[in-house]
Amino acid sequence: MASSNRNFILGYGERLVKPINAPPSQLIKADAYTIEEAFVRLAPMASAAVAAFDSLPDLARPRDEVVGVITLHPEWIAKSYYPQQLLNSTGLRAVGSKPVEITPSKWTRKGDPEPRPSTDLFVAGERSAFRDWAQILNSGQLSASSAEITQIETIRAATVSERLKVGIESEEPADFYEIVLHATSSGSSSYILEGFVEYADSIGVTALADRRVFAGGLCFMPVGTDSSGASELSKFSFLRTARPLPRLRSLSPIERSTPATNVPPSALPDADAVDPNVTIAVFDGGLAPSDLDRWADAHDPIGIGLADDVYLDHGHNVTSALLFGSLTPGRPAERPFTRVHHHRVLDDNSHSDPLELFDVLERIVNILEQRPYEFVSMSIGPALPIEDDEVHVWTAKLDEMWSSGAVLAAVAVGNTGEMDRASGNARVQVPSDCVNSLGIGAADSSTADWRRAAYSSVGPGRSPGLIKPDVLSFGGGEKEPFYVYGTDAPALRHTAGTSFATPATIRLAAGVRAHFGNHLTPVALKALLINASSSRSELARNEVGWGRIPSTLDELVICPDGTARVVYQGKIRPGGWTRAALPLPEGDLDGMITVRATFCFFAPVDPQDPGNYTQAGLEVVFRPHLEKFDNPDAANPSTKSFFKRSDYMHEDELRIDAHKWETTLHRSQRFQSKTLHRSVFDIHYNAREGGSQSRATEELSYALVISLESAKTPDLYDRVVRTYATQLEVLSPTISIPITTGTP
Repeated sequence: MASSNRNFILGYGERLVKPINAPPSQLIKADAYTIEEAFVRLAPMASAAVAAFDSLPDLARPRDEVVGVITLHPEWIAKSYYPQQLLNSTGLRAVGSKPVEITPSKWTRKGDPEPRPSTDLFVAGERSAFRDWAQILNSGQLSASSAEITQIETIRAATVSERLKVGIESEEPADFYEIVLHATSSGSSSYILEGFVEYADSIGVTALADRRVFAGGLCFMPVGTDSSGASELSKFSFLRTARPLPRLRSLSPIERSTPATNVPPSALPDADAVDPNVTIAVFDGGLAPSDLDRWADAHDPIGIGLADDVYLDHGHNVTSALLFGSLTPGRPAERPFTRVHHHRVLDDNSHSDPLELFDVLERIVNILEQRPYEFVSMSIGPALPIEDDEVHVWTAKLDEMWSSGAVLAAVAVGNTGEMDRASGNARVQVPSDCVNSLGIGAADSSTADWRRAAYSSVGPGRSPGLIKPDVLSFGGGEKEPFYVYGTDAPALRHTAGTSFATPATIRLAAGVRAHFGNHLTPVALKALLINASSSRSELARNEVGWGRIPSTLDELVICPDGTARVVYQGKIRPGGWTRAALPLPEGDLDGMITVRATFCFFAPVDPQDPGNYTQAGLEVVFRPHLEKFDNPDAANPSTKSFFKRSDYMHEDELRIDAHKWETTLHRSQRFQSKTLHRSVFDIHYNAREGGSQSRATEELSYALVISLESAKTPDLYDRVVRTYATQLEVLSPTISIPITTGTP
């Protein structure tokens, strides 16, 4: 069948978007404490903090500066209430924050206070500034900035125990620790780094400053020490966290491939890539010469050690998955969509040298800085589940690099799904918690009867970024293996793991680029994958994310009868509001209609502020009927909830604005078709820095994919095309897409 006879996705939905005025809003809040109460409560806390600072070793206070912790009242954690005036008046500066849960002494609600999410602000300044503040609080002397004092629940000095992380249980004691400092790469922080090295040397600890990595307002550095030395290091005032240095993920037995001797081979294609100018970068164990060389290039960075046979085998299998997906025994492989550049970043030291964690990251970063790849596949990373209150160096650095929106990266969530959940060891692994990538889990089948593969690590992610994995892709299992070419192709090997679900995912996204050209940006491709994913109501969100992605390119880019899928690619200025019209056709529709909407964007990040990690957020308001109002005086049509706020919060979290800072919003809802009339999404771009107001002026690029489904309207696609003939355009492939069946 020719491509022209199929209903391809529609583009240029941004032509249905227009700017609008902001709706009215109010920011009036009552205080839990009076100013006088706040002074009385906080004065002894400030005095105790000063005493703790005075007890620190002199070398632990570079330039006699220290870092204190201000815990905000849970009712005052939104960016609009950030206590900047108070910090300015005390001579203190915020250097970071982390999310916490506290029970305030009082609140403005009825009933006794209950545990609620809040924020610990890390504030730095001279010891004398803290001392002066304590004296002001004890004197009761009011000033113009005193009003913000009511927003504070506690003031304290951080303890060694809260800075020192236990890490993953191990039979061997740690001999290297990862240190996180409140310091930036600018020269203004050099005294902090020099002071830390000097302090470490004074207590007999070797700080490996030449291996330091900066991300946002943090400096990550390995040190050679045991738990006793790490405890002493944690007295350094600008130290945020010290944790045992994790090793790289081992290749679990599930991912070891074995010859598939009982199945027929699959013939290799005799054709070059569909678009050899599109390249996927993969970082893995290397690629030895093989029949895959026609479509894949092997690259070894300067200075890397010898190749390891186990890693080479893994790298070969990952490359096969990137080129062909899961092969079907006896069926010739499809022509690869793109070329692959396989960068070997693992060597014979990677499984034994703890410092390889920093070395491998450095290799990846150097390669990404040298060549701007648009597609990246990564099945490796630290053997470390993510944490809610800290961002790991791998996540921080990669998120920072991918925030521009120029790259679509897929990262495996790991194969720890059968480990203990209560301890957090089954949770998705670093760096799959990146908000500017896709975290990929594995489904156990390519059929309709799928669920999460038992080995696939589970969510939730950190908020923002709570939905992890983002999606699942078929990764193989006992009942249905993932087939790859062995080094003796066309013979096959069977395997399983998120390491193969991940390249299979990025292969589909790159396949769209290869066939359709550069019409769709990386963020639009991310939104398209999520929008086209299928979910099952009985499967938990923290296990399957938004669902399993399609198995074939056809399912991603072709609209079946009764369906229309439209891609919007827009920009919005900070603080701005726009209105995106849903692509509803003219005329009446019968019965129910399903609206599936996916918003995606890439955001700058603040690694030093995990709870306020993203600097951008979208507030989306759904108005289903533009001629229905709540009352005659209403300025805007009635709203209806579309995106569920509960999807973006932990079960025990009630933070009202958490969902506004997620880089992906996705939901499907069914409506009586008669209740929809000129329906719109009103979109507001919020910008922040470190949880406070932002001075950003650059527009935010976003993608919105809307799918309409109506079983009683088989010609829905044609009706949408006719209605918006002068606005929407069919995104036709420049290279014909062959009809495919089965798994990719």
